[in-house]
Amino acid sequence: MPDSVTVRAVAGGLWVITPGDGPSVLDDDPGIDVAVLEVAGGHLSWSVLTEPGSPTAVIDDVTSAQDWVWALYGEAVALALAEPAVALAPAEPDGSVHEVEYRPARPRLAANVRRLAFALWAARWWPASTIDAIPALDDALLDRDIAGLVDDCESVVAGADAVLMAVPPRPAGNAARAEDYALAAGTATAVRAGTLVLARGTGGTDWRHCPPGLVDASERAVSWEVQRVAGNTTVRVAVVGAPNLAGAVPAHLRPRATVAGADTFRTADVELHLIGDTWVGDTDAPPGSEQGVTVNVYLPGFGGNLHQELGGRHVRDRIRDLARQRLQRAAAPYSDDDSDVPLLAEIDAAASEADF
Repeated sequence: MPDSVTVRAVAGGLWVITPGDGPSVLDDDPGIDVAVLEVAGGHLSWSVLTEPGSPTAVIDDVTSAQDWVWALYGEAVALALAEPAVALAPAEPDGSVHEVEYRPARPRLAANVRRLAFALWAARWWPASTIDAIPALDDALLDRDIAGLVDDCESVVAGADAVLMAVPPRPAGNAARAEDYALAAGTATAVRAGTLVLARGTGGTDWRHCPPGLVDASERAVSWEVQRVAGNTTVRVAVVGAPNLAGAVPAHLRPRATVAGADTFRTADVELHLIGDTWVGDTDAPPGSEQGVTVNVYLPGFGGNLHQELGGRHVRDRIRDLARQRLQRAAAPYSDDDSDVPLLAEIDAAASEADF
């Protein structure tokens, strides 16, 4: 029996096609697992953590969207949009939701559209980490993946205003080895004679608060120490840089850290400087730091005030698991007929993983 999707009209003259409770661009705050693709007449979205399947579509121009709706969802859904009064059975009691048969007319195109959305998602959210031995995706290869998939999906993305065609270059440097960081991340730094370490700890970052390529994605990337020396209490923060980060970073791209002690309303802000491949900074300790602190790394003006649960540790762990699974799959033989062929950037990363 074929699958089905719901088709409904919403405020503002929009139409929404969704498989169950899939994420949508109408959500107030999409999670970091959501891949979004702007297409002719609307937007498509998926969670990268779900099995390949139908995306959620939000359509603002039915005429422009008709061709790809037919290709990605099938004739029944296309007819439901073209002639809703004829194609849609009487609605549910609320008068808005209709179940319609989902049978893509062009399954291979549907698969490539999802691969394009994933490639664009990976350019932003791939959890590159020297500490966790998850290699970064090569920017040039990822750019090539995206360009090729844009060509393959031309009938879907043609006319869209904001299809990302290139991955911004990131500073390149010598590749670091995971075992070096596994030993170094979170360990105590050397301190001067007469310095008392009151507390120390490690943690991760909220990926939404920094652009890609600045900090390591591990949950052990951030380390801190509360030190007492010469009558002053200070906090030293160190954040492992992203793989291949090296050289000068423009001032407007240098991250900072907020440090809070027991009184979370009285914080200190730390300017971080890149020393080698680690971001480092010091500040006077905020009140209540003697028992430990909370450190949040961010780039000023980036990310905004977001719901914690949508970018928290649980979903970050799932994304790391996804990256490892995809790298493992990219290292194995695959068929061109596979609906989810690994990206060239993933194949390259999988090949380099042994040396990472």
